[in-house]
Amino acid sequence: MSPTIYYVVDPMCSWCWGFAPVWREFVSEIPESVAVVDLMGGLAPDNEAPMDSAMRQYVQDAWGAVKARTGAEFNFEFWNKCEPKRSTYPACRAVIAAGEQASGARSLMYDAIQRAYFLEARNPSDAEALECVAGEIGLDRKQFTEDLGSDHINRIFQLELESVAKLGVSGFPTIVVKRESPGELARYDLLTAGFSDIDVLRDRLSRLLV
Repeated sequence: MSPTIYYVVDPMCSWCWGFAPVWREFVSEIPESVAVVDLMGGLAPDNEAPMDSAMRQYVQDAWGAVKARTGAEFNFEFWNKCEPKRSTYPACRAVIAAGEQASGARSLMYDAIQRAYFLEARNPSDAEALECVAGEIGLDRKQFTEDLGSDHINRIFQLELESVAKLGVSGFPTIVVKRESPGELARYDLLTAGFSDIDVLRDRLSRLLV
């Protein structure tokens, strides 16, 4: 059977933002015979409370580390303009809701949330911000709003979280390759846990697909 690549991410994960250009290049080179499945990893559960000062500093320091390692741009005005919350589940559900509404919208929404958060100083922990982004990428905003809070979308999200747990993934971005042979148990190989350069990914994948 053909291999499957699982790409586990969170739209509000700063390392996922720094890794995004590498992933775009890498996925464009993956053979068509290899299935690619992205899963929302859920970095931080639902929480309406504002971030405390220690968490604000922790996340800002992470942005600085990602910028230093990857060259990714960040708009630090977010920390003055918005009231940040340690809650990424709404953004994960938004990606799923977009994909349920229109073909190809899942990846569009994921990219748009990242831009809104890291470049435009908008807060994807807030439903209103997510609804605006949905409208900006051409989705039916009313339908999106209904879907975002629906049991259906939450069930899909919970199934994705269960899949992530079964893969043993606890940090993002993570890439796992599943390989199956007739009569044998599936084998799961870790391609990367965290940021990796494109050449490293190419080498690791080529070794697995020999």
